[in-house]
Amino acid sequence: MKLIQILKVAVIPVLTVFSLVSASNVALADYLNSQGSGGDYRYELWSSDDNSSYYLKIWSVEASPDSSAYSTTSSFDSSREALIHFDCHYAERSLPECPR
Repeated sequence: MKLIQILKVAVIPVLTVFSLVSASNVALADYLNSQGSGGDYRYELWSSDDNSSYYLKIWSVEASPDSSAYSTTSSFDSSREALIHFDCHYAERSLPECPR
């Protein structure tokens, strides 16, 4: 009888907390915001679930849709920064924001 009481008092709350913590980690995800292309490349713009960081997955225009990304950038603080990076470094556009 005491074993059942110990299980109710100790094990069940621990399992409940564990399941809540693991459920919150599963809810975190990245989201596809947009897709586009320029020059010889195409991109997907992804963001964290809270929109605090953005990154690009980049492929050659000729690559199949199922292929692995040619490049994945490090994170940017805004979608604008990420798209300017793509325009300057991959699409070879001449924007005022591009480094000379």
